Amino acid sequence: MANGAREYHRWRPPLNPQLDLFGGLPSPDPAPRVDCPAGNDARLLDIASRLSPQVRLGTSSWAFSGWAGVVYDRSLPERVLSREGLAAYARHPLLRTVGLDRTFYAPLGEDGYRRHAEQVPAGFRFLVKAPQSLTTAWLFETREASPHFLDPGAARDLFVAPCLAGLGAAAGPLVFQFPPQGRSVTREPAAFAARLHRFLRDLPRGATYAVELRDRELLAPETMRALGDAGARLCLGVHARMPAVQVQAAAATALGAGPLVIRWNLHAGFGYEEAKSRYAPFDRLVDEDPATRLAIAGLCRDCVARGDEAWVIANNKAEGSAPLTLERLALAILEGAG
Repeated sequence: MANGAREYHRWRPPLNPQLDLFGGLPSPDPAPRVDCPAGNDARLLDIASRLSPQVRLGTSSWAFSGWAGVVYDRSLPERVLSREGLAAYARHPLLRTVGLDRTFYAPLGEDGYRRHAEQVPAGFRFLVKAPQSLTTAWLFETREASPHFLDPGAARDLFVAPCLAGLGAAAGPLVFQFPPQGRSVTREPAAFAARLHRFLRDLPRGATYAVELRDRELLAPETMRALGDAGARLCLGVHARMPAVQVQAAAATALGAGPLVIRWNLHAGFGYEEAKSRYAPFDRLVDEDPATRLAIAGLCRDCVARGDEAWVIANNKAEGSAPLTLERLALAILEGAG
């Protein structure tokens, strides 16, 4: 880029409520005011002990006041939990990873990543979403072309380098989520795949990269070849805009062996805001989705059998309460393993 890092500095993310939720960096205090009673729950400890260490379950962020009694010992404001809840969350026996979603809305610096890593035990991992300026051709705020769209140099400087340096061994898959790209892109999946291939090929080595799509037209053989040749994975996104997780998994078989990455985002038939309103405050399961649960459980078992890691991130909007969704998923994985 002609202007180097100065051009990166000029980009401003669109306003989003999640920026308020995660506006402050987590406190490095090793003794947060919030506790996790689940860390001493004999039933959950037993489930966790029987689950393969190759299976990593986690939620899309951790700052939900409705999780009192599910994860946390009491209800606290979400702003407090965003700063002090991570250490407690990481003591839950089943939650060995978490999705860092705030990074989709604005880049996080190396120090910010490091402060997250300092709050979790050894063996805990973060699944991190790339800034949307890298995966969106048009900036939502201004409708101007994104100068960083599929730019490997910007991805390195804004995302990959600070993430890997700050998280260190706690870094899990780095996910590039592509929002709906528009008809001009989806009608030419081969052109999208070619550009995606160049982007992924030029990223720094040493990380697990995954691509999540929101356009079923882009779930094409050309895209799978691009991912496979670049050594990246398809992140299976459970979302109303995409085919069932089994269909996505079938497409991803072209990639061969490797980590399984799933984001269980949204219950079928609901929009984001509708699901949020229906399920808040996310303290119970409202609309269970046993078909998706069993499908994901089977994919996890197959992944473990071939010696790879399985990563599943659940959203509250999948069934009503992400931690409870993952508890049921863990049981489904175990029940089918006999």
